[in-house]
Amino acid sequence: MKHRIVVLGAGYAGAIAAGRLARRLHPDDTEITVVNADSDFVERVRMHQLATGQGLKRHELSRVYAGTGVRVRQAWVTAVDVDRRTVALVDDKGTDELAYDTLVYALGSAAADHGVAGVAEHAYDISGRASALRLRDRLAHLDAGGRVLVVGGGLTGLEAVTEIAEARPDLDVALAARDGLGDWLTGKARQHLRGVCDRLGITVHEHTDIARVDGTGAVTADGRVIPAEVTVWTTGFAVHPIAAATTLTVADTGQIVVDDTMRSVSHPDVYAVGDAGLAEGPGGKPLRMSCASGVPMAWQAADAIAARLTGQRRYAKAPLRYFNQCISLGRRDGIIQYVTADDRAKASFLAGRLAARYKEVVCKGAAWGVAHPVLYPVRRRRIVVTRTETVATMS
Repeated sequence: MKHRIVVLGAGYAGAIAAGRLARRLHPDDTEITVVNADSDFVERVRMHQLATGQGLKRHELSRVYAGTGVRVRQAWVTAVDVDRRTVALVDDKGTDELAYDTLVYALGSAAADHGVAGVAEHAYDISGRASALRLRDRLAHLDAGGRVLVVGGGLTGLEAVTEIAEARPDLDVALAARDGLGDWLTGKARQHLRGVCDRLGITVHEHTDIARVDGTGAVTADGRVIPAEVTVWTTGFAVHPIAAATTLTVADTGQIVVDDTMRSVSHPDVYAVGDAGLAEGPGGKPLRMSCASGVPMAWQAADAIAARLTGQRRYAKAPLRYFNQCISLGRRDGIIQYVTADDRAKASFLAGRLAARYKEVVCKGAAWGVAHPVLYPVRRRRIVVTRTETVATMS
């Protein structure tokens, strides 16, 4: 019987893991199924562009995996039973159950409200296509002079606020950041960021905690009111709660704790990649939720799975480290902050149009890697363990 590999989620990490497994394992021995709620691969790093009315190229998963042997199942995951090795699904036809021998858990994350009152009811986010389209519709109906507040001074917040301000110069756009504006960047990069905010007319509220959101704006922890017809919440991400409801070992964040091959420390037939996995990076620091972390995690997991199933003792180790932070500041500006392996800013950076082009190349490259899963060198090996031997072999 074929070894059944189920990949949950087809974001960057899940989609790349599935494609890499298809290149490594012989289709006569394996059955690879990707389960995803959307029929397309969604370029999550471009959701700020989608929210401002820009069109994005579609990547239909059925076409992406055509001819690879990977099956695509459009459905929502409702539960995982890691003891029975089954996944509960629901789609437009009803409920179903999918069995696996190896599971790659890549369900990703959604916007985190951190328990702030009113966020769920009144704020918008850009953590996925549906929420970005909801924001796009709201912005399209906002009259000139309308006030938009972006809460969150991280990478997502900076990209969102500058994209909105550039696309809609007729709006009154503001940013609320808990810390100083871009305070993790090198000094000259921070200066460039401030210059961009000034040029785009963005009002910046630094060292500002938001305590409550309502239909008229936000209230800060010290009682100040920041009026806004539209509040965009970009203060971080939270993982799907499914993993925490299983017997998997998870962190306080709900992420699955994994070893250096992205394998669950409690269940050797489960791997977690992308935002769903808590992996250790350089200096013992957890990898942050990002495309920059998710892609090498996917490489590592796929190669480890293929090696163990095919009896290979040695395989390449993915670079679980950081090289730079790519920040788009609208379509014609940006910052590329070079960083240490553990994500601390170096003195060197790029800014301006060159940085914007650099970021675009990175985004296109990541999407191309997903959309062309078998155009890389392919070496499909035969599996050397049976299904009943798999867990023991992978332990």
